[in-house]
Amino acid sequence: MKLVCGLGNPGDRYAGTRHNIGFFTVETFAQPLSPAWRERWESRTARVDYRGEDLLLVQPQTYMNLSGVAVGQVVGFFKIPLGDLLVVHDDVDLPLGRIQVRLGGGDGGHKGIRSIAEHLGSGDFGRVRVGVGRPLHPDQDVSDHVLGRFIEEENDRLNQAIELAVVGIGEWAIGGLTRAQNRVNRSKPHVDKPSCPERKDDSGPQVRKEDS
Repeated sequence: MKLVCGLGNPGDRYAGTRHNIGFFTVETFAQPLSPAWRERWESRTARVDYRGEDLLLVQPQTYMNLSGVAVGQVVGFFKIPLGDLLVVHDDVDLPLGRIQVRLGGGDGGHKGIRSIAEHLGSGDFGRVRVGVGRPLHPDQDVSDHVLGRFIEEENDRLNQAIELAVVGIGEWAIGGLTRAQNRVNRSKPHVDKPSCPERKDDSGPQVRKEDS
């Protein structure tokens, strides 16, 4: 079994925010696989078959800064090695539309990644970094930015970035991290040809400032 974890914050209050793009990406990946979501290990989980690979999809329900509590429970229960863990999360250091697959590295100030690394005792797990960019205004706090919702003008880049991230998850599942990197890291969305349904303004989770 391999574990794919999308990060975010639970509840309608947090739906559609930049910080919840990990949740939405994993849901988009799961949709054609007819997942049966259930609550377990302080997470929303679904076990699916993807081209012969047994995948457990996880959305921690502990709020972002305690993501490691939930992920640690799942990893411990199934004894999943770090090499079979992929975490999908928002990243302000990448512009909106950019995706990067990588192994390990620092947390970049992301409290969800920090929590997972602390609870697992290592940051050496695969990651799909989904760019959300930094605030347009220098006076805007980064926490406020990631807790905010996407605007209409961002939809084309957002939808195509999610589509590319979904491709990265699939490539990782069947061929490992290097295969996913080769397929995704040099790709850039073509904003003139959106290929995913547009997100509604009220379709995703929002995050409390202290949970960012």
